[in-house]
Amino acid sequence: MEDLVSLCKRRGFIFQSSEIYGGLQGVYDYGPLGVELKNNLKDAWWSSMIYENDNIEGLDSSILTNPSVLKFSGHESTFTDPMVDCRECKSRWRADTLDSDKCPGCGSTDLTDPRPFNLMFKTSIGPVDDGSNFGYLRPETAQQIFINFKNVLDSTNKSIPFGIAQIGKAFRNEITPRNFIFRVREFEQMELEFFVKPGTDEDWHQKWLDKRLGWWEEQGVNKDKLTIYNVPKEELAHYSKATFDIMYEFPHGSEELEGIANRTDFDLGSHSKNQSEFDISAKVEKNNESNSKLAVHDLEEKKWFIPYVIEPSAGVDRGFLAILNEAYNVEDLGEGKERTLLKLKPHLAPIKAAVIPLKKNNDELVVLSKKIKNELQSLNLGRILFENTGNIGKSYRRHDEIGTPICITVDFDSLEKGTVTIRHRDSMKQELVNIDELVNFVKNFYA
Repeated sequence: MEDLVSLCKRRGFIFQSSEIYGGLQGVYDYGPLGVELKNNLKDAWWSSMIYENDNIEGLDSSILTNPSVLKFSGHESTFTDPMVDCRECKSRWRADTLDSDKCPGCGSTDLTDPRPFNLMFKTSIGPVDDGSNFGYLRPETAQQIFINFKNVLDSTNKSIPFGIAQIGKAFRNEITPRNFIFRVREFEQMELEFFVKPGTDEDWHQKWLDKRLGWWEEQGVNKDKLTIYNVPKEELAHYSKATFDIMYEFPHGSEELEGIANRTDFDLGSHSKNQSEFDISAKVEKNNESNSKLAVHDLEEKKWFIPYVIEPSAGVDRGFLAILNEAYNVEDLGEGKERTLLKLKPHLAPIKAAVIPLKKNNDELVVLSKKIKNELQSLNLGRILFENTGNIGKSYRRHDEIGTPICITVDFDSLEKGTVTIRHRDSMKQELVNIDELVNFVKNFYA
């Protein structure tokens, strides 16, 4: 983990938020390269969900949340962690993470009894902070999907089974943020709520588990580092009938990368008016505030039913950390030399290609390099970087370390013979390509 944190700071992937003021615990900023990698990961997820499935629609909902939403979802009463205080050093910890009931800070066993701590951030809404007008920063993106179920259904004319996908920020007031970006207070989620007919939910649950495992492998995550944890009944969330956690071997140990839950009809039922009209398994307080019937009419059986929900939910930040961990390599080059490289999948690489003139500030080489850079940028593959350093060796090493798949060197043969040198990150092999063929070469490389 120390190597990854060092790389992230040194090369501009991730910075501690508010660092010049001592930092803000559990909050991080994504730097120039980090934001590119993060966006590429989100784009890959979005494409796999929305563009590859005609029965899934996208959503971008608000962060501020009406308190009633989280009241009837069960979050106000159940979204808590057990917290203890150390009487010796005055630190606070999650009780379920302590080893042998000892304070991780000072080793004392003089701890308070565990007590529930609500994880949601509460904020005042409106000009007067009198406690009567408040909202929450959403603790998950899922609830906004559920309360928009009818809007999406009516506006898209979809039929069951269908899904609503969303990528967005969520906020949890973690007692002890830890392990770099793994557990933080402000994070992003990639969530799909897939609505199915009751009775088909178990089959769909398994299908989505298989799909998600395959997707993570496509992003470069080694399948040998992935395991499935079938969450025991006593550990299930209040809304869940069954949950599969995809566990990954992070640098700090095996922890959840993505959860795939069978939420039954809990959520749509909780947000529907006149719940008693429907066969709802969830045991929640009757909702007298919602004005919507979040149900579907079965034309064959001529009755209304509330769909079950299968929810694959992944953290963008955790995915970022897993992919970075998989890609990080240090290779021995012999004679006491080594190189650090990120073997990122090309579609995730922050910089798709670097165009480097052999000699710094040579007018002819610079003009040609910029022309090549602009032509490649127009392909819309991602960021193409023009780098006028004058030191090819150092440029290659830097781009190895940040995961750039190919570097394109423009030299004097480029002016005389019309060729450029393509240098490949993983193999370090070089090949000559005619400038006239370069656009097609790069297109095919990223095809």
